[in-house]
Amino acid sequence: MILNPSNKNYKRASEFDINKIELLISKLLDQNNEYIRKNKILFDKIKKISNREVATELKIAIKLSEEVNRQIESANKKIREVHLSQNQNTFTKEKTGLESVQKEEEYKIESFNFKKIGIIRTPYINDAPYQPVNEDRGIFYIEVDPKYKEGLNKLSKFNYIYVIYYIHLIKKKLSMTLSTPWTNNIRVGVFASRSPVRPNLIGLSVVRIKKIKKNRIFTSGLDVFDGTPLIDLKPYVKDLDSKPDANYGWIADIDDYEHLLLHIKGIPHNY
Repeated sequence: MILNPSNKNYKRASEFDINKIELLISKLLDQNNEYIRKNKILFDKIKKISNREVATELKIAIKLSEEVNRQIESANKKIREVHLSQNQNTFTKEKTGLESVQKEEEYKIESFNFKKIGIIRTPYINDAPYQPVNEDRGIFYIEVDPKYKEGLNKLSKFNYIYVIYYIHLIKKKLSMTLSTPWTNNIRVGVFASRSPVRPNLIGLSVVRIKKIKKNRIFTSGLDVFDGTPLIDLKPYVKDLDSKPDANYGWIADIDDYEHLLLHIKGIPHNY
């Protein structure tokens, strides 16, 4: 029993317990999604060969299954919220001495602010590629605030840079698991994806430096909207930032993943 501390059988859940529960719920959601997917296929077939009443009944069943998933995700979120609340209360009651003060300071660092150090200019207003396209058309540049101009000294010696920015236009609700584009409803953890919908809306792109003029860095194609706030810049260093044994992770398990990579990279192709 996790959500009802007044219950006599109540037992405080450890972080291990919570993680285990979340893993089990994730597996359950995956199973349910697969069940829903198969039912939708069945629904399409029945709609063609049977009467409308039978198809309607199955459609209702699909909607109920989707509602079950939403309820499970809601319960999972409440479990985590209650657990965090319990930890906060326990920590406040049990703090003693220097160790407790240190832990309290660590716990307080739940949120913090970044400064905008510039702005990114791109041709994109309503739509942008999923990844930077090296030979993308248009003018792309990063305008660093004048007070940080000296920080660009010798940056032009590098071919590539990391551009770190705030994904300020995200409206979607955060989910710890998600279905990525073009993967046929395969669910993965948000940290195993390149989704922009993250706990912290921080984006990272690697782009080529074309030239630096005063406080403007002209680059190859950037995958962000015009007006995106800049957080930081870092040089991309050969050998340090290139790992020869890097792989495609779970993406390599997908049939025809080479085709998927063309979509992800925004490379035009004929099929």
